[in-house]
Amino acid sequence: MTGNKRKLKVLRRRVDAVDQHFLGLLNRRMRLVSEIARVKRAERLPTYAPEREEQLLRALAKRNRGPVTQEALRAIYREILSAARAVGEPERVAYLGPEATFTHMAARARFGSQAVYVPVRSIGDVFYEVDRRKADYGVVPVENSTEGVVNYTLDRFVDSDLKICAEELMPVQHVLMSNVGDLDAVREVFSHPQVFGQCQHWIDDHLRKARLVEVSSTAEAALKATQVKRAAAIGTELAARMNKLRIVARNVEDLPGNYTRFFVLSKSWSTRTGRDKTSVMFSVKDRVGALYNMLQPFRKHRINLTSIESRPSRKRAWEYYFFVDFLGHVEDSSVARALGELEKNCTLLKLLGSYPAAGLFNR
Repeated sequence: MTGNKRKLKVLRRRVDAVDQHFLGLLNRRMRLVSEIARVKRAERLPTYAPEREEQLLRALAKRNRGPVTQEALRAIYREILSAARAVGEPERVAYLGPEATFTHMAARARFGSQAVYVPVRSIGDVFYEVDRRKADYGVVPVENSTEGVVNYTLDRFVDSDLKICAEELMPVQHVLMSNVGDLDAVREVFSHPQVFGQCQHWIDDHLRKARLVEVSSTAEAALKATQVKRAAAIGTELAARMNKLRIVARNVEDLPGNYTRFFVLSKSWSTRTGRDKTSVMFSVKDRVGALYNMLQPFRKHRINLTSIESRPSRKRAWEYYFFVDFLGHVEDSSVARALGELEKNCTLLKLLGSYPAAGLFNR
């Protein structure tokens, strides 16, 4: 046996020893979590605490010195946390379907592989499932960094008492998937019309001989690619995995850095973490300078607004609801003072939720 082979054997034994130690610690953690779950059930507390999980992930990121990347660390612990929550009874998570869409991916990124996922046909159905307690949580798209807000999601908050307990940011990254390994052999490409629009330049450069076939979703596109000879689909990596298709090309979207933001819906919002966002909805009387005056409390108390959108109320002509996101938590004294001053001049003020701010893991 050569020196390198002996060294490899020794290193593998060390890795096995680490794995055994890690397994013991993992099971010890699960036993502790089981005790916590029993206490929570006795107190009728939710098993999922996004603020607690975010604090844990941020603390681990600060201590991490590598070579495990922060992204990998987060993914590993998402699965550990998902398995821990499933020790009692796994959460039911409703999301805008079908499977293998970006909303499905956002739900899995938030809740891990051990949750029970319930695809529904519309954003309204997601609200309905959570409101009627048919699902514990719901995941809906609210904003895309290039295409703007999802108006239907905002409109649903007008008549709903559900709260935002978390947000998730997902990069819009498309892959070309097929059973054919050679791009020149592809004759048909299936995808959603919006996806074709997002990948048009790449398609023109690499798939000039292929016919583009529009379908209702990227999930359907992936299924079609398994059924049609010399066909491919453009969609998510999850769709490729679920349909056992080969990923022929990655990042085929024309515009890099495109993100979609998702809200996680529940019956209550999250407690304070120190790096939070708050979403509110309000309406004002129709008078000159009304919106300007409504924003002054935020300026006065040095609160950073991250988004402001308006939607017609649909109840009275020229009456609007305003949706505002800002940094901070409703439990922060400055936020409480600003909202108190804001409410004095509102015809309606509704707190939609305070939740851990996404995108801060690496800071």
